[in-house]
Amino acid sequence: MSFKSIAVLGLGKVGALAATLLHERGFKVTGYDQRSPRDALPFPIKNTDLSCENALLGEFRNLEAVLSCLPYHLNLAVAQAAHEAGIHYFDLTEDVPTTRAIIELSTTARGLMAPQCGLAPGFVGIVGAAQIELFDHCRSLKLRVGALPQNPTGLLGYAFNWSPEGVVNEYLNDCDVIEGGVRKSVSPMEWHEILYIGGVKLEAFTTSGGLGTMCDTYLGRVDNVDYKTMRYPGHMKLMNFFFHELLLRERRDIAGQILTNAKPPVEDDVVYIHVSSEGEIDGRLQRKEFVRACRPIEIAGKHRTAIAWTTAGSVVAVIELVRQGALPQTGFLKQEDIPLEPFLATKTGALYKRAK
Repeated sequence: MSFKSIAVLGLGKVGALAATLLHERGFKVTGYDQRSPRDALPFPIKNTDLSCENALLGEFRNLEAVLSCLPYHLNLAVAQAAHEAGIHYFDLTEDVPTTRAIIELSTTARGLMAPQCGLAPGFVGIVGAAQIELFDHCRSLKLRVGALPQNPTGLLGYAFNWSPEGVVNEYLNDCDVIEGGVRKSVSPMEWHEILYIGGVKLEAFTTSGGLGTMCDTYLGRVDNVDYKTMRYPGHMKLMNFFFHELLLRERRDIAGQILTNAKPPVEDDVVYIHVSSEGEIDGRLQRKEFVRACRPIEIAGKHRTAIAWTTAGSVVAVIELVRQGALPQTGFLKQEDIPLEPFLATKTGALYKRAK
């Protein structure tokens, strides 16, 4: 069933862009934030306490859908309010406990519950699922994503263009994988590897949440499935020192503040995507790859960072498909159940075709 009115909660770079894209696609958008954005936006904005579930519920009763672009620890309250109001729910979270709680809510939902609609989890899972379907038997799927400065400085070679709470969360929480046909939970910032994209040397290591629900879906079907974050070489060793030798893992709030103060966001970023799979087709072993280096582009008359448009573009494409009736209207939506070609055929999904 088609819907039109949607709330977008959190109007940072990703949220403001997602809301603008939705507005351009004909949705009736209302933005919500605890402070007014610096730039003018083409839709109404309400300054609301986004941590108050009762306040959210009062707003949601007059809407058909909500997209949360808030820090992960605020998402469950938003999802609960959306569930009670009977409206569609979308978010960008990588937090596994939040997603599990939303899966429980989805069993009695009157609308669609669709977390994890960003880049990773999100778009890379859609690509990975499309690759798996090409094989008679898939022996491995490897998802790799890195959001990085184009011109790194210092030993960390990093800039916090993404939520510091989210980065700290994925660096410290255990990671789901399938290894040798067995589902396992492994430590983050391990399984180190080196790879190259366009001649740029990168390292990759385990981080939490990037697979979304793929281990649930592909256990027994794919022998090996894992997700890793990509960084410039040397980053993993320094972050292990920071969190474990200096014990900042015990003070996540302080860790995020220190890191953001040391490595603030940059405008010239790059998002590397490397999805690869191997398996048999007609008895022959083959390999499939989807590799991109996504850089900033101009959207709606403004410079948009790579992490902003790759994240916002993914969730808006999913919302477009739900409005079209191409995806379920109730229950829980797995990212791997979203077909790749219809996704890329949407106006926002097509942005990925422009990247090289």
